Amino acid sequence: MDYFHAFWVGGLICAVVQVLMDRTKLMPGRIMVLLVCIGAVLGFCNLYEPFQKFAGAGASVPLLGFGNTLWQGVKEAVDKSGFLGIFQGGFKAAAVGTSAALIFGYLASWIFEPRMKK
Repeated sequence: MDYFHAFWVGGLICAVVQVLMDRTKLMPGRIMVLLVCIGAVLGFCNLYEPFQKFAGAGASVPLLGFGNTLWQGVKEAVDKSGFLGIFQGGFKAAAVGTSAALIFGYLASWIFEPRMKK
């Protein structure tokens, strides 16, 4: 049953994103930022954890999970450091994922030699 929830929730998220790309003027980058922000808002409202328990990997793999990770980092840092935690918490919580994306993206650019479209 858990696998079923993971597949249909993840698929539903992908379907909504596809509809947004096809039916609106939103660019993919803005949609990605929207998903990260929704994940952070769900975390703030204490709705992300029950959602993740219901949906499993369908909720944690997409960008919603990244937004929640950022929120959790900010929350912990604010509890520990006060106001400055707003600025440092997200960086600490998501540093590994962000660093990996940058490093692997850079390595891929060496391997595949991307060119700008004309």
